[in-house]
Amino acid sequence: MREIGTVIHYYGKLSVAVVKLHETLAVQEQVTFRGATTAFEQGIESIQVDHQNIEMAGKGQEVAIKVKNKVRVGDRLYKAEEDY
Repeated sequence: MREIGTVIHYYGKLSVAVVKLHETLAVQEQVTFRGATTAFEQGIESIQVDHQNIEMAGKGQEVAIKVKNKVRVGDRLYKAEEDY
């Protein structure tokens, strides 16, 4: 797995993580969130920037991603190597 981003904010009521990306990320890719108490995989169903849906986000962007479990600031986002 390769690190592609870091959680910088989490909206608990919405189950949305704001992630600062270090690599590209696209809708339908499989990712893993990992942290001190976080560890789960999920598919990316939607990515938003400024409340607008986008299909792909690039390095340096801060994006909102709907998550299925709680994440915490500082958690890392990983993508499987075969997705490259």
